[in-house]
Amino acid sequence: QVQLVESGGGLVQAGGSLRLSCAASGSIFSINGMGWYRQAPGKQRESVAVISRGGTTSYADSVKGRFTISRDNAKNTLYLEMKTLTPEDTAIYYCAAELRGLMYWGQGTQVTVSS
Repeated sequence: QVQLVESGGGLVQAGGSLRLSCAASGSIFSINGMGWYRQAPGKQRESVAVISRGGTTSYADSVKGRFTISRDNAKNTLYLEMKTLTPEDTAIYYCAAELRGLMYWGQGTQVTVSS
């Protein structure tokens, strides 16, 4: 099993930046892909950015060029650097990890972007 704990969310003005972190513990050496997902009020959870075990990244079109996903395997931590934030980025952001075909989720961290 894997335990994931997100941090770094908060309130920011439009145009600002935030960096989310996700600390992983447990069977971390068996983790394959990891990613960030978000869920805005009244909307379905969507993929924001994913990174493979080998470091290949993929982004939702809405965040390309603004968000950067990275992982520090030595620190067992996943990051999401978010720049040029807009009110449409307001959501609960979840960290996820795939392990032996199962998805594990963190508890989420709220990101609110004011206009």
